[in-house]
Amino acid sequence: MFQYIGKRLLQFVPVFLGVTLFLFILTRVIPGDPVAMLSGQRVQDPQILAQMRHAYHLDLPVWQQFILYLKDIAQGNFGTSIATGRSVKDIFLEKYPYTLQLAFAAIIIEIIVGIGAGVISAVKQYSFWDVTVTLSTSLLVSLPVFWLGMMMQLFFGIWLKNWTNGQFYLPISGAWSPGAPFPPMAYLIMPAITLASVSTAYAARIQRSQLLEVRGTDYIRTARAKGLSEGSVLWRHAMKNALIPVVTFIALDLGAMMAGAILTETVFNWPGIGYQIYLSIEQRDWPVVIGTTIIVTMVYMVINLIVDISYAFLDPRIRYGGSEGR
Repeated sequence: MFQYIGKRLLQFVPVFLGVTLFLFILTRVIPGDPVAMLSGQRVQDPQILAQMRHAYHLDLPVWQQFILYLKDIAQGNFGTSIATGRSVKDIFLEKYPYTLQLAFAAIIIEIIVGIGAGVISAVKQYSFWDVTVTLSTSLLVSLPVFWLGMMMQLFFGIWLKNWTNGQFYLPISGAWSPGAPFPPMAYLIMPAITLASVSTAYAARIQRSQLLEVRGTDYIRTARAKGLSEGSVLWRHAMKNALIPVVTFIALDLGAMMAGAILTETVFNWPGIGYQIYLSIEQRDWPVVIGTTIIVTMVYMVINLIVDISYAFLDPRIRYGGSEGR
């Protein structure tokens, strides 16, 4: 097991270097001088601008900038924001709890609604509920996330307020803070549903197909032949195997949600790391864009590693490369 974990950790190195190099080159080829953009319309002393570029190594060739950046990362330094002068690590620690909170709320929705809809669709195959779930999931996976978020803002934040004379509606942007007019959960509902929409649809589809496949196997027919009730066959025998692929998908999706909440956070002005990356791209604040993206990538890789290790722990054929099963 330790050898398997060591091999997986070694795979981190090329992935990490590849992601870092890609981000570094990408931020250098995009038009726009971050120091000039920070100055705005004001006329700055050329000497001051040159000092700022030297402070952020922007006056060096790109390959030298990249080597210096790798040295800083090796020392735990992910850079300093050009726009605010704050450490990227401090910005990340301030913003990431909001993204984590949003991702966990979306995962809870995905588990409850996705698995529930998949089970109902499989048990009631070809019924009204099956058709409803199939059409709903097809619609959700085809809708752009930002469009769904804006439609929810229009319906629950504006139209509902007008229809109820201001009695019932949801806040359309921001997160809860002391003195806010709504309870904390009210700020979370629409962003969490928006973020969970596509993943919930996929979870429902996977759950439906897996449950239909398991229900057609021999051991399920044997359980029915023994006289067990349909409920007992479903929950005690079929669901155990049918849940494995869905749980795997949801576990990996947690990392993807934490990494890919940029659109949702931007639509709802949710003060997480995704919204911070969007603002930093607008300001050409490359140290924040690269630093936060690299940290998020590392978190995602660690989550994948935990999932892989759990597989290897449950199935020894994985850690021995499948040789044991042959």
